[in-house]
Amino acid sequence: MASTAILIPARYASTRFPGKSLALLDGVPMIKRVYDVCASSGRDTYVLTDDMRIFELFGERQCWIDQQNDYANGTERCAGAATDKNFQKYLGSYTQYINVQGDMPDVTVDMIETVEWHLKNYTITTLCTELSVEAQQDPNSVKVITSADRALWFGRNFLYGKHHLGIYAYKHSVLQFYRDLSVSTEETVEGLEQLRWLKGGHDIGILPTEFSGIEINTPQDAEAWNDLR
Repeated sequence: MASTAILIPARYASTRFPGKSLALLDGVPMIKRVYDVCASSGRDTYVLTDDMRIFELFGERQCWIDQQNDYANGTERCAGAATDKNFQKYLGSYTQYINVQGDMPDVTVDMIETVEWHLKNYTITTLCTELSVEAQQDPNSVKVITSADRALWFGRNFLYGKHHLGIYAYKHSVLQFYRDLSVSTEETVEGLEQLRWLKGGHDIGILPTEFSGIEINTPQDAEAWNDLR
């Protein structure tokens, strides 16, 4: 039977928003808000970080810290945890993982359940929602071209497609080899980790979901989130 863990990558030194994980949203660190929603789904949930300030917020039973390796993105950090013997020894061994990005304070349990459910059809899955007019012009908003329940391509400067959301699910059998895949020019130019799967020949399943929240990419996004509360 499949056993699932939720992994929340939380790098402190975000380029566009340093210290983003600890930014206060209505008085609560953003990473704590994301963690609480994920844990409420009933699945084992862990924060993955490189920073002691984030580690101390959760402690060793809820957080995995790696300050030795330089991970290029959140999926690399998830793969690092999934293949780390200490993680498996102290936190558990799982057959599949859900990667909820730490800048998704408005993630829902329904989104978590949907992306996990689609693993019965694909070894990698994600979600999308309708692309707003504002998001069309925003390079921080990742767009995705889809065909039925499969993602064809991701980019930042499309004026069409769907709005890709920062949540993935992976089978352990593919996640463990992510760091062995080649980094393509497209991944480097776009700054999108999911392109490594596509360029490596993997299919990515995708399903639509309703989403009216805010993804926190910049300090201005955090201000907008707080203004709505």
